[in-house]
Amino acid sequence: MALVYTALKTKLKLTPPQTVLMAKHAGIARFTFNWGLATWQALYAQGVKPNALVLKKFFNNHVKPVCPWIKESGICQKVTQYAFEHLGRAFSNFLEGQSNYPKFKNKGRHESFTIDASGKPIAVGGTRLKLPTIGWVSTYEGLPHVTTKKFTISQEAGNWYISFTYEIEPSVTVKSRDFIGVDLGIKQLATLSCGVVIANPHAFRKARQLLARMQRQLQRKQKGSKRYGRHKLRLAAAHQRVKNIRLDATHKATTYICKNHAVVAIENLNVSGMMANHKLAGAVADANFYEFGRQIEYKAQRYGSSVVLVDRWYPSTQLCSSCSHQQPMPLSVRIYECDACGLKVDRDLNAALNLEKYARVAKPSLDTEG
Repeated sequence: MALVYTALKTKLKLTPPQTVLMAKHAGIARFTFNWGLATWQALYAQGVKPNALVLKKFFNNHVKPVCPWIKESGICQKVTQYAFEHLGRAFSNFLEGQSNYPKFKNKGRHESFTIDASGKPIAVGGTRLKLPTIGWVSTYEGLPHVTTKKFTISQEAGNWYISFTYEIEPSVTVKSRDFIGVDLGIKQLATLSCGVVIANPHAFRKARQLLARMQRQLQRKQKGSKRYGRHKLRLAAAHQRVKNIRLDATHKATTYICKNHAVVAIENLNVSGMMANHKLAGAVADANFYEFGRQIEYKAQRYGSSVVLVDRWYPSTQLCSSCSHQQPMPLSVRIYECDACGLKVDRDLNAALNLEKYARVAKPSLDTEG
């Protein structure tokens, strides 16, 4: 059975000198990315089509020699290489219509950098690991004894985190049900066609007043002062807690679905289009629709399941799950009452049942086996 990749992210336990060293690496990565983006824009304005490889060669030959702080002791030189890789990927995503035009990085926001050991595998395990050039660092939790090729180190709410990917063997689990339809919602995180309803923690909605009050308190403080800095970290920690609650609920739900069901049917939602609606954007972001679908796809491979992506225009909410009669269903109507056969059922459960029926047609061989 082919191996699959999994990722791990954990908090680092750093000494003050190590914290300064991490900040230096992040600063070099930010400087390199911004230099590359500015040069890219200047060359494009002159009619030249640049690429990340050409910019990296010019940077190494003409910019690095006049910036000795980039080559300080303890600085891993792979930082600049990955900065250009990220810049090239950002432009590729933009040209393919997958993201907006690349933006300049600001100090203190989304600080991160990537390093490796020149392609050599790096051993990981326990609560200490040796980073290329940087040296030994500690973690708060024990890491699995595996090998990886690169590390990404990032800062969130004043703390530093390390993430990496490694290969694992798929853990095929015993399935309690062959087919399952998953209807994502705002009030409830997900409704399954077997009748299970997964609650939405509404992390942002519950913390909205607290976040707004903390934001007002931050605006009253003098920008650049120590109190401003301390309160900014507290606000970032509050936002991080909201993110962690939302992510925890998503992980638990997707793991349960993929471990216990052989075929998972889920709608291929246009999340970016839903986010463009200012009336729905906050609720959609709080429900974590995009991340839910992303996790379903990779966890299905890990646990031996398969995923059926249902077209976003499929009228799962309007169809009767019993007789397939189609009728309009305004968002305010929460109970589906079929005009043809008289079926009365919760609208989300009805949609999930229709998604399951769609999967049974898409995977007839498994349905016959069951």
